[in-house]
Amino acid sequence: MSGRKDFLSQQAPENYVAGLGRGATGFTTRSDLGPAREGPSEDQIKEALAKRAAQLGVSFTHLTLINVQINPRFSQAPTPSAYGAVEKKEEDDDDERFQDPENEVGLFATGAYDRDDDEADRIYQDIDERMDRRRKIRREAREKQERDEYEAKNPKIQQQFADLKRSLGSITDEQWQNIPEVGDLTGKNRRTKQNSRQRFYAVPDSVIAGARNSTEFDTSVTDGAQTNGSGSDNVDGTMTNFADIGAARDKVLQVNLDKAAMGSADANSGSASTIDPKGYLTSLAKTDLRSKDFDIGDVKRVESLLQSVIKTNSRHPPGYIALARLHELAGKPVKARDVMAQCCSLNQHSEDAWLENIRLNEGHNAKVIAAAAVKENPQSTRLWTRATELETDQQSKKRVLRRALDLLPKSVVLWKQLVQLSQDESEARLLLSKACSEIPASIELHLALARIVETVDEARKVLNTCRRANPKNAEVWIAATRLEEQVGSKNTANIMKRGVQSLANENAMLKREEWIEQAEKCEEEGAVLTGQCIIKETLSYGLDEDDDRKKLFMEDAQASISRGRYEIARAIYAYILRIWPTSKSAWEASANLEKVHGKREDLWNVLEKAVEAVPQADDLWIQYANEKYQSGDVDGARIVLGKAFNQSPSENIYLEAINLEAKNGQIDQARELLQQARQEAGTDRVWIKSVAFARTHPEANETNSSTALDLVNQALQLYPSNWKLWAQKAQIYTTLSRLPQAREAYTTGTRANPKSVTLWLLLSRLEEQQAGSVVKARSVLDRAKAQNPKNERLWLESVRLERRAGNLTAAKNLMARALQPSECHKSGILWSERIWHLEPRTQRKPLSLEAVKVVESDPTLFVTVARVFWAERKLEKAVTWFEKAILLDSDQGDTWAWYWKFLSMHGSEEKRADVLEKLRLAEPRHGEVWAGVRKGVGREGWGVERVLEEVVGVLE
Repeated sequence: MSGRKDFLSQQAPENYVAGLGRGATGFTTRSDLGPAREGPSEDQIKEALAKRAAQLGVSFTHLTLINVQINPRFSQAPTPSAYGAVEKKEEDDDDERFQDPENEVGLFATGAYDRDDDEADRIYQDIDERMDRRRKIRREAREKQERDEYEAKNPKIQQQFADLKRSLGSITDEQWQNIPEVGDLTGKNRRTKQNSRQRFYAVPDSVIAGARNSTEFDTSVTDGAQTNGSGSDNVDGTMTNFADIGAARDKVLQVNLDKAAMGSADANSGSASTIDPKGYLTSLAKTDLRSKDFDIGDVKRVESLLQSVIKTNSRHPPGYIALARLHELAGKPVKARDVMAQCCSLNQHSEDAWLENIRLNEGHNAKVIAAAAVKENPQSTRLWTRATELETDQQSKKRVLRRALDLLPKSVVLWKQLVQLSQDESEARLLLSKACSEIPASIELHLALARIVETVDEARKVLNTCRRANPKNAEVWIAATRLEEQVGSKNTANIMKRGVQSLANENAMLKREEWIEQAEKCEEEGAVLTGQCIIKETLSYGLDEDDDRKKLFMEDAQASISRGRYEIARAIYAYILRIWPTSKSAWEASANLEKVHGKREDLWNVLEKAVEAVPQADDLWIQYANEKYQSGDVDGARIVLGKAFNQSPSENIYLEAINLEAKNGQIDQARELLQQARQEAGTDRVWIKSVAFARTHPEANETNSSTALDLVNQALQLYPSNWKLWAQKAQIYTTLSRLPQAREAYTTGTRANPKSVTLWLLLSRLEEQQAGSVVKARSVLDRAKAQNPKNERLWLESVRLERRAGNLTAAKNLMARALQPSECHKSGILWSERIWHLEPRTQRKPLSLEAVKVVESDPTLFVTVARVFWAERKLEKAVTWFEKAILLDSDQGDTWAWYWKFLSMHGSEEKRADVLEKLRLAEPRHGEVWAGVRKGVGREGWGVERVLEEVVGVLE
């Protein structure tokens, strides 16, 4: 075994640094430095170096140079050489420029250094010191001068504020205390720090209310201590009124609600971005130019520009006119007149220049200018017209016009003005005759002459002359037709027919839309027969047989009705019925027109013709019978229904006859008709009607609704999946207080027809209201929602069930689930329920805005918004939303009931009468409350007015 230690156990070499070979850097600790004691002195170091040099056999100087290279601390003190030459201390700022290239360092540092080298170094050192002393004074002077110049150009901060520092000695203690704190005033840093320190917080409504009411005092005295919302006493006398806190927010929400309701219509019509050029220019013309809302600098700037324009082109009248109006706007009318006088002298044939010059002048000056204008421009109608307007008496005006007509005999405008100045009809007739002879192509003058001639033959002669001169003008033929209508001639239709043929031969026919417009114009002016003749001869012009003409004609009729031209609409319907005499839709549209805008006799005539043309149309027979019954003619209604039985003995006719007899108290006759209907037309509707009739009109000595039960059991044998029959059976048992049988009927009905939401709702209400079991009712609704997902009625009933049970938290959770996008996010009735019953009053308007944006169009939601405005006493807004709901769906009876309840409190008699008339025409049949009241037991014969009163009383 070797006695040598292994590598890791050996002592490290001297000056060894671990990791230095691989680039690692070590660190020094206090243990490496050793105790804090004073190091060796310089004498001890020199003695050690000399001893070491003797051992190595080298000179002391050589060893000293090596130690200096290793440790620069040895070069700090100047040491004498071996020959007494003191080594020069190297300056720290000595750079490489003054290094001796032959200086033996590095590679030659180990060379022999003898006495000659030391002597040479001493001599050079003496020379350098002497030369340095010689240049020192000049160098220091130059350096001082350069330093002074630099400091003068670049003074220090303390020198710049030296005078201010000296002045600080004269300030007082108070001024010293008022000196602001030193801060960073640079713009960028200041803004950054300010933004970083800035914080925004939502101020509670209570703080706003407290600040607003801080100066208000309650002058009323009440018994007992008054406490605020937190329970503490209001000892300072202030009042907290939260009703007006969100006033500004409410206004914004109102505007947003209106925008949400009107947004789709605006987007479709483009009215938000469409500009009418004529209307826009008209609004500009009406702008008050003398508003003085301008800057004098702007006036001078524009004046210089316009001066440049007219100097560049002196023959440019618009530049002069603009400059004149600028002076007029600036309140310098004299200068404006001078500009226009100069313009007229340079542009003698410019009508605009002369007219502007006349406008700027008044009285006699204007007449003088007008005379000069017509002298320079004798063929200008505008100048002659303006000259006529300047005259004040009739004779002077006529004199000017006659002078003008001598020069312009073909001017229709001048002839019309002269005729208007005529004092009697004979003079006007003579003038028009002269004008027509001068201008045979003027239709306007010929028509005016035809109106004032003495006899019809003369008028016809005038129109024939005009027609020969203008063979391509339809207006002449229309005037001729109107003339025949006025005299009561039977040739009216022939004149229009000849006119259309003549225009077609001349290729001068108008478009269909233009002919309809001419017909409506005739109706507006009282020529109804002429308008009807136009429709008869031109409605099909330009259409092919392949076109959907019927649909197009129906749209034309509806458009005429919307414009209030009912006679033209009647003519269009008559034209349609001549081509399609068996069209049920056309007969119904024509009857509806007469019902809304015509007389009762006209409606009867239309319906009589309709049932003769379409005898299998049950709706027309029923409408005819209803109109007879509503007018009080019960026998006439029976006659109509008798004719209907002969033509088409359908279930609709049977049911209408049964209703008629029941309304008039003929119960036995109605029961016999029902039995006959079950035998001949035994549909499910007939059986349902039979059961309902048996419930409301039981037979004599019948107390337990046995007849109704027998009928409903027979009906269920024939129609087992009809939910109405199951509902009737359950309702009969409920009336008899036989709840198990009623529950069984509902349960069986839901199995037979699981998609019937009404059956599920009735079963749930039976469990809740009759049996008193909210748990079972909740279970029924859960099963119903599983069978009918995404049904708003089931979700609504679930929410109301929890609300009636007092579980408001559960109701809110159910509402949140129901309004998810995956369920019924766009349900108006759910949003209405949430707005009114699940949220505080302050949240109603924001929720209404959100609901309108989501749902867009729903009558129930619109009624809810109207009620919100009604509660806030904003009656005009409420009326607007009520009417929007009615226009959206007039068949919702609840909407009419809410509107009537509102009008009964805030409406006028005229408004209520108008709404009631519209209600009779609409005859609503649907609605959550309306349908329940209308279809209640014993209410079959109720009219809309009676149902309305009952529903208004039920509404909360």
